Amino acid sequence: MKTLDWIILFLTIGGIVAYGAWKGRQTKHSLQGFLLADRELPWYHILFSVMATQASAITFLSAPGQAYTDGMRFVQFYLGLPLAMIVLSTTFIPNFFQYKVYTAYQILEERFDAKTRILTSILFLIPRALSTGVTIAAPSIILSSLLGWDLSTTNIITALVVTAYCVLGGSKAISYTQMLQMSVVLLGMILAAVFIIYQLPEEVGLNESLHLAGKMGKMNLIDWKFDLNNRYNIWSGIIGGFFLQLSYFGTDQSQVGRYLTAKNTSESKLGLLMNGFIKIPMQFFILLVGLLVFTFYQFNEPPLFFNQNLEKTWKEIPAAQELIVEKKQLFTEKKNLELALVKNYQTTGNLPQEQSQKLAELYGKEKKIKENAIEIIKNKYPEKDTQDSNYIFLTFIINHLPIGIVGFLIAMILLSSMGSMASAFGSLTSTTMVDIYQRFWVTNKGNQHYWWASKWMTIIWGLFCLVVAQYANNMGSLIEVVNILGSWFYGTILGVFLCAFYLPKTNGNSVFYAAILAEAAVIYLWKIDAMAFLWLNVVGCLLVLLLATVFSKITEQL
Repeated sequence: MKTLDWIILFLTIGGIVAYGAWKGRQTKHSLQGFLLADRELPWYHILFSVMATQASAITFLSAPGQAYTDGMRFVQFYLGLPLAMIVLSTTFIPNFFQYKVYTAYQILEERFDAKTRILTSILFLIPRALSTGVTIAAPSIILSSLLGWDLSTTNIITALVVTAYCVLGGSKAISYTQMLQMSVVLLGMILAAVFIIYQLPEEVGLNESLHLAGKMGKMNLIDWKFDLNNRYNIWSGIIGGFFLQLSYFGTDQSQVGRYLTAKNTSESKLGLLMNGFIKIPMQFFILLVGLLVFTFYQFNEPPLFFNQNLEKTWKEIPAAQELIVEKKQLFTEKKNLELALVKNYQTTGNLPQEQSQKLAELYGKEKKIKENAIEIIKNKYPEKDTQDSNYIFLTFIINHLPIGIVGFLIAMILLSSMGSMASAFGSLTSTTMVDIYQRFWVTNKGNQHYWWASKWMTIIWGLFCLVVAQYANNMGSLIEVVNILGSWFYGTILGVFLCAFYLPKTNGNSVFYAAILAEAAVIYLWKIDAMAFLWLNVVGCLLVLLLATVFSKITEQL
């Protein structure tokens, strides 16, 4: 990075963090002020906060790489989101505001009992703390590899900055910061797309890029085949994604805490509904940027591995030399064929079938070279992680974008990480404070005590997540890691809430034991690889509903 990049990086991050901390200082010194921003935020704050909470650095680092390697099919993951937002707006939000809760889990004690409340709180705290560690580590792992930044130092700096403004300004600081963070992030992705298209060959535009990518199997937007072992198809997206999104937005305190800061139910509903209908186009655009990066590297020879450390290791292996020569020759042949295809398309309006088949064949050979390289590395260095999709987008940014833009886009990545981290710290603090500390530990103190205790709790959780981040490496596609981790628990948690809202005859004991058994079943199904992870959300939820109903019927007969 050049001096200008560093200046833009620090000014962008420093300015946004300072503004958020300053706005947060205006909050009242109370638990409601610290955790819920005095319940006075408008709908657009809710929209940006909800989006920033979900869209971490993992989204903007891993999703373009996901599109590069696997095509556009990941967008199906979000197809259940709009329906989930409608259900939340009609059921969950009215109940949360009616009971004036600080956390989602308070309502479970009103409906069931204290042990169900604390069990569900713990089921939330475990994955949220672990996934927050991954969120901290995601940009650090990649920046350390590509820019030589020290991994531990980068983790520490980002975690401490976020912890600091969360402690200073609480939920209001988080919300104001997230609104600016998301604005920068969206602007950054638009700039990236514009510069990618600008750097393509003169005869290759967006239309030609999409056609070429389609001939290599990347425009796989919709897969209609029903397959429990396929992670991304329309059925797993609509059904499994619906259960996951309903649980994430309806029972995960990192999201619930964002829309509980709204002035009223109308503002909260509007913010969530807008998120439901904006998120899919936004995710489509992020994946499209990854597809454009893929097209760019059809005309500019890419490294075999985008992780520079892995690429260096690969080139030092004697057996690599023959494959390196073959890869270069294959790239040149494929590039010439693609230019010929583009010329034919512009002349005739279609891509000749024979040339298209040849392109698919060459692309298959290219993939085979990488598979052979991975096998060689694994044989020589079994401990090496050869999954490098997380490095693709940032490698392009650093190597091919102008000075100044590089600093801005790295600031974008770090800010997106901070936005998600801030909500996570806030949710971990509020759940620990309200559902455990204030309810069962220190029950008779005043507002000032709980206000200060919340600040200390934020610091403790920040340090814990930082420790997790230091070990969060070699995990493959980070965007999948976070969603898999959530799928272990979200279905069970959702089942508990659906019992509370829709099954009035279920009782506390029945739901408590149903949740424990369902969670054990979900972990077992994952361990034996019985199905793709999105379906675990469906199984966990339905098991809780079924077992709680059966147990309640049995207890009625006793």
